[in-house]
Amino acid sequence: MSYYEEYRPAGFNYLPPVIKNLLIINILVFLGQQVLEGRFGINLDEQFALFHYSSPFFHLYQYITYMFLHGGFSHIFFNMFALWMFGNVLENIWGSKRFLVYYFVTGLGAAIIHTIYFSYKIYSIEDAAAVYALSPGIEEFEIFIREQVPAYYKSIFTELLDHWYAQPGNPGFIDESKYIINLFIEKERNIPTVGASGAVFGLLLAFGMLLPNTVIYLYFAIPIKAKYFVIIYGAVELFLGVSSGGDNIAHFAHLGGMLFGFLFIKYWSK
Repeated sequence: MSYYEEYRPAGFNYLPPVIKNLLIINILVFLGQQVLEGRFGINLDEQFALFHYSSPFFHLYQYITYMFLHGGFSHIFFNMFALWMFGNVLENIWGSKRFLVYYFVTGLGAAIIHTIYFSYKIYSIEDAAAVYALSPGIEEFEIFIREQVPAYYKSIFTELLDHWYAQPGNPGFIDESKYIINLFIEKERNIPTVGASGAVFGLLLAFGMLLPNTVIYLYFAIPIKAKYFVIIYGAVELFLGVSSGGDNIAHFAHLGGMLFGFLFIKYWSK
């Protein structure tokens, strides 16, 4: 008997209870985000998004609460659509209790892997900043920008660099460059991570493992088997996580959800 057949449901529910409640909670929290920030200036991210443990905003409970916050309409729409699309099949196969455990384990795993990667990233920037502080200069500053500064923050650095090149003999730019580097490190340390994407990628992985030959239609037009879809998506996330440090997307959190999902399914299969 295969793993899928062992947990095949007697009847199919297109909106099983855990999926339904997760959709409701996520949508209500998203609406709360918009109302509280728009009317009262209260940003829920500062309290419930996931921050690095070195940030003054960090709390341990954020490893769970970050999954219920989203950064915009498109973010929550695609996450909730994927949650329903893949999750309703898995909840019908596994049952509600097992599905709920899997969902939170993959979401927590995504946060753990993201924290490990983010720690490496921050410590790399701090090491580069320490090296620059020992031998500051216009060329060294340009190297720091090229190797450490992501695209979403680079314009502030390049503006200072342009002014420095216009006045290369001005010693004030050394202190200004050190200040902006320290400010950059603090901003990186305090970047919030939000969204159910890590858990959703875990669901995608489970769907591909349990129903590998099920055809998924990309953009509602291009047919592809689930197993190939998962492999391609995972490879793309790994490539983007390694090569694209400037898009402000937690690619390693997505991979973390898939990794923990894989390990958990293997554990269950035994």
